[in-house]
Amino acid sequence: MTSLFDEEGNNVPVTVIQAGPCVVTQIKTQEKDGYEAVQLGFDDKKDKNTPKPMRGHFEKAGTTPKRKLVEFDGFTDVKLGDTLTVDIFQDDNWVDVRGVSKGKGFQGVVKRHGFRGVGDATHGQHNRDRAPGSLGGSSYPSRVFKGMRMAGRTGGTQVAMISLRVMKIISEENLLLVKGSVPGPKGSYLIITK
Repeated sequence: MTSLFDEEGNNVPVTVIQAGPCVVTQIKTQEKDGYEAVQLGFDDKKDKNTPKPMRGHFEKAGTTPKRKLVEFDGFTDVKLGDTLTVDIFQDDNWVDVRGVSKGKGFQGVVKRHGFRGVGDATHGQHNRDRAPGSLGGSSYPSRVFKGMRMAGRTGGTQVAMISLRVMKIISEENLLLVKGSVPGPKGSYLIITK
């Protein structure tokens, strides 16, 4: 993240996203595939790390192998092998950004769900500061209900940030600067839609 000044002179936190160049690697049609979509590829990778069927897929589009392939609908005037840059966002002030959030591993209930723990407020208990407390009934229903908030793996899930404001576009380097934060660690892949 970084920051820049807007028109009113306010210092605004922004995230810098490399949004291109993306190559059209496949065009799905209603007749052949049963739906209409455009497959875009991003981030080059070596031929030796690409399976032979995928190499043929990229050769048909006339491009080098790509690491990330994503399908989008709504593109009508593109052809196989076309390159899309960050300029497709020129007219938009707002975008949606989806990605996988940072994984935090196995966490307890205080960090995962915001429990307070028992603390020192009760009748002589000790070492209960971060414990979950009671889980369910004893004789009835004699089990723990599904969906009970307990300790477990946290993060690493699909997250969507809706309506982020586009603050600036740097066309020469395919950079998109959006207000606020986006999901995932540095260097992770994101899906940006209008």
